[in-house]
Amino acid sequence: MKKVATLLVAGSAIAMAAPAAAQDNSPFTGPRAEVVGGYDVSKAGSSIDDDVNEDNDQSIEGVVYGVGLGYDFNAGGVVLGLEGELTDSTADVEFDDGDFEGFGLGDVNAGRDLYVGARVGVLAQPDLLVYAKGGYTNGRYNINSSFDGEEYAAKLDTDGYRLGAGVEYALDANTFAKVEYRYSNYSDAELDFEGDIADVDVGEIDTDRHQVMVGFGYRF
Repeated sequence: MKKVATLLVAGSAIAMAAPAAAQDNSPFTGPRAEVVGGYDVSKAGSSIDDDVNEDNDQSIEGVVYGVGLGYDFNAGGVVLGLEGELTDSTADVEFDDGDFEGFGLGDVNAGRDLYVGARVGVLAQPDLLVYAKGGYTNGRYNINSSFDGEEYAAKLDTDGYRLGAGVEYALDANTFAKVEYRYSNYSDAELDFEGDIADVDVGEIDTDRHQVMVGFGYRF
């Protein structure tokens, strides 16, 4: 009976250790670095939507690209992670046959975008993670202005939040690919001038940003 009891205890220990080992060997744990790119569009938010001029599409579109860092860990079958990202964009205001395609921020082109946030995911398959994310974003828009033949450089720094969702596929133990959609809303802005000109607090704004991204990364 003692031998049987010993075998039962040993078997139970092995059964309990197996899931833990599987979690430790999950391809979605540890530090990661990635490159990202995709489609980027900034639009006028609902509070400044131009309902009068239907010819004004109120958006700027372009390609977004950048790099990201993160760290994930398995919390009992749920993957939790912290992440940060730096991107830039080619989105720019256009003049269509002399018609200014504005969207509430003036004549601008999109600049760098900083993001810090967290994500939570579940395994749809051992090598496929489905996740949601959210956090803080600081987007910059470069203002194109001139006066009396001279060009002036100014930057509009905007603060807001980001929400998103995506899927990540483990190509092997160290590399992964992902597809992600995210929405950002900027609600506060500051106008930063070059030189000795004091910065100006613009106050509340309403700018929506939609991005569809793909990424490729390496997990250490």
